[in-house]
Amino acid sequence: MGTFAYFPHTPEDIKVMLERIGVASLDELYADVPAEFIRKEEYELPSAKSEEEVRAWFEGLASKNTRLKVFVGQGAYDHYTPSVIPYITSRSEFLTAYTPYQCEISQGTLRYIFEWQSMICALTGLDVANASMYDGPTAAAEAMRMCVACTRKRNTVVASSLLLPNVLATLRTYARYSGINLVETAEVYEAVAEGTLDLAGVIVPSINRFGIVESHKGLSGLVHEMGALLVEYCDPSALAVVKTPAEWGADIAVGDGQSLGIPLCYGGPYVGFMACRSEWMRKLPGRIVGQTADAQGRRSFVLTLQAREQHIRREKATSNICSNESLMALWCTVYLSLMGPEGMRKLNAICYERSHRLHDALLETGRFEDPFEGRTFLKEFALKPLCDVAKLQQVLLDAGFFAALPTPEGYVTFCVTERRSDEDIDALVKIIKEAAL
Repeated sequence: MGTFAYFPHTPEDIKVMLERIGVASLDELYADVPAEFIRKEEYELPSAKSEEEVRAWFEGLASKNTRLKVFVGQGAYDHYTPSVIPYITSRSEFLTAYTPYQCEISQGTLRYIFEWQSMICALTGLDVANASMYDGPTAAAEAMRMCVACTRKRNTVVASSLLLPNVLATLRTYARYSGINLVETAEVYEAVAEGTLDLAGVIVPSINRFGIVESHKGLSGLVHEMGALLVEYCDPSALAVVKTPAEWGADIAVGDGQSLGIPLCYGGPYVGFMACRSEWMRKLPGRIVGQTADAQGRRSFVLTLQAREQHIRREKATSNICSNESLMALWCTVYLSLMGPEGMRKLNAICYERSHRLHDALLETGRFEDPFEGRTFLKEFALKPLCDVAKLQQVLLDAGFFAALPTPEGYVTFCVTERRSDEDIDALVKIIKEAAL
């Protein structure tokens, strides 16, 4: 192997491969690459460092980050992470576990996935959940495809334009490459009631991108009259206190588990969830873990209801998703087990009280108006700024706050979780009140 002991191919391997494809050298293999794009000088690599030096270098790099107090949500929420969660999930039996194909040696992994599914069913009120998805937006996109699969020849899905922007963007991508007619509108009832669409499904938010808790009274009956399915996109942490998708008559519920204690970390890793009514469970993408009994009658767990097309006839599959964010599903499962129903209700009560405190204080500064006066919000809200938004954001950034995120409509959004204290709220309001905007 020579100097590079861990390179997979020996010079002899490379020679055989080049001969097989009919070229004499690696230079000839890349002959189509223009010469000006090929680096000829040596790479400027630093000299080798000890482990201690490497750690010090990365610590110095990390110290350049600006740590801000987060007053923004939009699908990624700064909730507290109990310290025991990273300890449990970093145990080797969890951290190194992969997909549990062999149930006889994967009982631990299957068990926690089963618990995750059970907790998602408890939160959504629906009958069955799968073993998790990549993230919330892709879960929504998979639900869109599931609507088409369940209604067969129907091909149109109506999506509320009040869904989060990243959810809508992902829906557009999936629709384009799945041949689905995606209709985006803020007037969902009206679009469905017209009765002119070849309707397969409707996707609406439980809490919209302005933070408003939506009412879907009568929507499920209307959607079902059209022979279509209703999908609700949810913040799972809020499902402890708001009406569940089942209570609204939804067939499918999706969302992102990030609000269940997963810390903010440059966009990931997150975990999507997906639940549905029992009549549609054979169309659920991914995997389901089921409970059974072994030959001795002991409780045990297995993978169940997997479509064989997902593995061997992929062009016939409803979905080609086969892996999942199992480690992050475990993270959320531990979080929910620690919080319990009462803890989740208390969490939402704190967020509600503090977010309304900030909302009212910001209006009192005279620098905002409420375009949604009288609408219910839980922890996130949007206001119409009466000042220069760019200056407002810069003033807040300079003071160590990430807040007042603009929307395309000209509003700014704020979010308050249990991690933001009354002192943080007072400091934020004082800065806005005293700034020259």
